[in-house]
This record gives sequence, structure tokens and C-alpha cells, in this order.
Amino acid sequence: MTGTRIAALGHYQPAKVLTNHDLAALVDTDDAWITSRVGIRTRHVAGPDEPVDELAAHAAGKALATAGLTAADIDLVLVATSTAIDRSPNTAARVAARLGMPSPATMDLNVVCAGFTHALATADHAVRAGAARRALVIGADKMTDVTDWTDRTTCVLVGDGAGAAIVEAVEYDEATGAIGPVLWGSVPEMGHAVRIEGTPPRFAQEGQSVYRWATQQLPALARQACERSGVTPEELAGVVLHQANLRIIEPLAAKIGAVNAVVARDVVDSGNTSAASIPLALAKLVERGELPSGAPVLLFGFGGNLSYAGQVIRVP
Repeated sequence: MTGTRIAALGHYQPAKVLTNHDLAALVDTDDAWITSRVGIRTRHVAGPDEPVDELAAHAAGKALATAGLTAADIDLVLVATSTAIDRSPNTAARVAARLGMPSPATMDLNVVCAGFTHALATADHAVRAGAARRALVIGADKMTDVTDWTDRTTCVLVGDGAGAAIVEAVEYDEATGAIGPVLWGSVPEMGHAVRIEGTPPRFAQEGQSVYRWATQQLPALARQACERSGVTPEELAGVVLHQANLRIIEPLAAKIGAVNAVVARDVVDSGNTSAASIPLALAKLVERGELPSGAPVLLFGFGGNLSYAGQVIRVP
């Protein structure tokens, strides 16, 4: 049987950094207010000449280099994003063109903050089914493009960036399946709780509703994702949740029962980068050597649309 694994990771963030003190000059806020409520201290901001596909291509190029692959080795490109301005060509096609890929299938997925884990599952399914040999999966968002910089409840949250993973076929091993089965779903009646709507589009959310839902409902779902991979929470070496709010991440990780895991806290330095947040945080942990190769890590995305998706992967 065919299995899949993540062969390599890559990440990219724009050079410009916006601190809490910088934001205090724009809106009525301060460092203490922001850190006490969401835990964020800095975020990276892309310029007007840095579109989403450029962020994505930088992260993808790094993943290819790490894997020792060329653009021609990829036959499927999936980009999770909700902030691309143009409808066509889609972001995946533009990434493929930037990297010089010859003839890949190219698709965008818009599941907002849960986009990367949905895209990773889709690539896993495509490779297992033989529809693709090697897939490039990217989460990329330029949240600052859809932000109201006069709204202190949302402008303090967001950042820009991209993370990428290369998914390839391996011989299936039931004991150590490299990318485990996905657990995914949504709460359609609560889709209004996180929105990017209007012309021009603007990000808005009902923060308390999202906080209650995430802290009360997601622990059981995350444990189910572990069960599908035959891994107990205690066996996890790492937990990488959507980087929305430190006040959600820390209690959620504790309620899952991942007592021995490294918990990603990239939100402190990067803010909420939506679909980019999980691959960005995971790639940084791996690059710093904080997660050993082959170790099980839970990825769990949640948020926009009140959608969620999670799976256990093995560190490349």
C-alpha cells in the first residue's frame, strides 16, 4: 500500500516587523493590553509589492531546496489562502509559474485558518490514490490586506507569511504512518463568527464566541485525530495548533493531554497568519531542532468558517 510523508518544510516572512508599540501609535492600545489578551508581541507585514503568491513561492523554494528537489519534481500544487486578490490565475498557478514548474495540477483551497491542514489532507489523499506523485502544499496569507487598521480588536492580531510542505509517496507502515488520517468538519451555523467580507474585504470576528468554542469543543476533536493515527496524546512530541491566540493555544494543548509535547507558540512573534500559521510554526520548530526526525506531531487548524482539520504527522 502507498503511504505518504512530509519530505521537507519551508517558511517565509516579510522583512518588515510591526511591534505592539508601533500599533500604539495607530490605535488606542498598548503592549500590556495586547499581550495580556492574545500574547502577541510582533508580527511581519508585507509591502504593497509583495503579493500572496510571492510569499508562497519563497516558502516553497525553501522547501524544495531542503528536500534537494527541483520544480520539475512536483506535479501537484495546493495553496491554502483566503487573501489572494485575484480570482484567476489562482495563487497555485502563479506559484508554479514563479518556480518554473512544467505542468503541475494547481488548486487553491479557501478554508481560512484551517486551510493548510485541509490542503495537507487533500495532498495525502491524492498521492495515496496515485493521482499525484509529489505535491507541494502551501499555506500563505497576507492578512494585512484585509485588515481595518482603525479597529483595535482586529488589527493587533494579524501578520503575513507563508509555510510549505512537500508531500511524497512512501511504502505504507501501519505502525508509523507518516501522515495520519485527517479529522475534519465544520460548524456551519457559527460561520459568522470569523469573517472576511465586503468590498473591500475586511477581517472581523466574534472573539468570545471563537474562544469558547475552541477551548470547549476542540480538545475532544484533537484527541480523536490522535486516535485515528493510533497515537496517544502523551506520545506526541509536538503540538502545532492554529496560531490565533496564546490564550487559546496553551489551555487547548493542556486539555488535549499532550504532557510531553513541545507546543508551538509562534503567535507571539508572528501574530495570526491564518492558513500560514501551522506550516510556519512547524517549519521553525524543525529548523531549530526542537522536534526530532520521525517524531509524531499533531497539527490542528481551526477558525474561519468555524472549520477544523487535524492530523498526526511525522517530522521530516
